[in-house]
Amino acid sequence: MAETPLVDTHCHVDFPHFADDRAEALARFRQAGGRWLVAVAVDLDNLPRLFALAESESDVYCSVGVHPNHEVEAEPGEDELRGLAAHAKCVAIGETGLDFFRHHVPSEVQEARFRTHIRAAKTLSKPVIVHMRDADEATLCVMGEEQISACGGIMHCFSSSWEVARQALDMGMSISFTGNVTFKNNHGLRDVAKQVPEDMLLIETDSPYLAPVPHRGKRNEPAYVRQVAECIAEVRGVSLAHLAEATTANAARVFGVS
Repeated sequence: MAETPLVDTHCHVDFPHFADDRAEALARFRQAGGRWLVAVAVDLDNLPRLFALAESESDVYCSVGVHPNHEVEAEPGEDELRGLAAHAKCVAIGETGLDFFRHHVPSEVQEARFRTHIRAAKTLSKPVIVHMRDADEATLCVMGEEQISACGGIMHCFSSSWEVARQALDMGMSISFTGNVTFKNNHGLRDVAKQVPEDMLLIETDSPYLAPVPHRGKRNEPAYVRQVAECIAEVRGVSLAHLAEATTANAARVFGVS
């Protein structure tokens, strides 16, 4: 489907959820118009698995980072993150951020980890993939204090208000939407997706989570980024081809992928 080149800017296709059909899932993504994707890290222990996938597939890129609610024995340092991010297919730092919905990791530890990731990203000139859940004010505060605008990044799986989006945009952050934008009663999020400037708009699946309508409740996969694109194109009043072209160009710019 060359007329709709799509990029899934955030997925976890390396996870065990895809152990039985990873190759088939990637094939379905390409058939749906998928140009390339970013398989995002949530910990450092499984980076060998993630790197191996990126090395074996020309259209798979990856990130390096530790999820805010991932419990670790030793916190990653800036030097460690920088060293790991030297991998040829690594295009971002994260996912990182703050998640106060669950409390596997104390909030003060999450914040310190978030700051470490931002500082590493700034020295590498790589974007930061930001996870923000039930922590809008605190996340924006850390981003501002750490001057995240120096490297920029992505507000992954955005699900907050337009005011929060506006503040993130002012810091040079792109706003990325996933399957929850298609949910029947999520009118407010679709309104945010309508307002984000076209050059700051990204799409993703966060697969295997948050499958879009009509797949809601099933395992999500990268091919379903097409349904996310279709929904946002409709609310913005543009064609799918236009939305796909714009978001693909944006992803290439943000991640430095030619």
